[in-house]
Amino acid sequence: MKLQRILAVVVARNREFYRDKAGLGWNIFMPVVMVLGFAFIFANPDEQLYKVGVLNAGSTDVAFLHTGHVTFVDQTDRESALDKLRYHRIDLLIDLHHPNQYWVNQESARGYVVERLLRESISAPQGALQRNVVSGRAIRYVDWVLPGVLAMNVMFSSLWGVGWVIVRYRKNGVLRRLRATPLTAGEFLIAQIASRLLVVLAVNLLVFVGTDLLLDFPMRGSYTALAAVFTAGAIALISLGLTVSARVRSEELADGLLNLISWPMLVLSGVWFSLEGTNVWAQRIAELLPLTHIVNAARRVMLDGAGLAEVAFEVGLLATIAVVLLSLATCAFRWQ
Repeated sequence: MKLQRILAVVVARNREFYRDKAGLGWNIFMPVVMVLGFAFIFANPDEQLYKVGVLNAGSTDVAFLHTGHVTFVDQTDRESALDKLRYHRIDLLIDLHHPNQYWVNQESARGYVVERLLRESISAPQGALQRNVVSGRAIRYVDWVLPGVLAMNVMFSSLWGVGWVIVRYRKNGVLRRLRATPLTAGEFLIAQIASRLLVVLAVNLLVFVGTDLLLDFPMRGSYTALAAVFTAGAIALISLGLTVSARVRSEELADGLLNLISWPMLVLSGVWFSLEGTNVWAQRIAELLPLTHIVNAARRVMLDGAGLAEVAFEVGLLATIAVVLLSLATCAFRWQ
């Protein structure tokens, strides 16, 4: 009967799934990890309505710092903090070396409310508070998120474009045949990096140009700096994919490992939302992830006008990560 044949196929397919311990474990483990991860990142007993930048935090204490429903974010550089205020990424800026001095964006409705809270909380004679005004239109969310989306595209294309494919080559015997040629493991891996890098950069360029034509997003910095960031980032992530695939023989396991690597980076690297004001340990973990440095550097170039010198640290760090991972992949690589 047709029904029996259908049921037989269903049972056989279910048995195949259950016997794949890596795939089964991943389908159970990953959703739990994601839920716990979001709970950890946004672990905060109070809902914060406003965000205030604080220069020279810890130098003194003012009553305003104890205002409820306001997130106070430490800022280390005044010019960078003023740029955040100008583009509505913070609502107010205060300097604790001069607690009666503050900066507000006169075009921000949220800034207006926080300024009133500040003036109410500080006991000072009329006119003693020094008000400094900046102006600037708010950066649209699409403007802010675009560098992260470009970096995310680099990550997925780099990891799966080499990691999953090389495991498939190993499983199908392609690598075994290549082993019989004079090609060394290092040469093979470098060729994989070069090939995937060309694809990643070409696709990202098309996405960049296409979205610019459709959305007219701001690009305030150096195109050379942006290209250096994405090139170094792509090589680092391709090298990470090569490291994952150096010994793995199962496509399902490779897919699970790549997801295990990519999803924490996707959540913690600031692609979709800023980590300012979130759990401090989540911020420290994010600093260890290559995608974080790609996103931050690309955002500084596109939104803050950074040049090559301003992102040289991130480019150098990503290049170092690439060298280390490629060395590990070369040492660990097996043809079969």
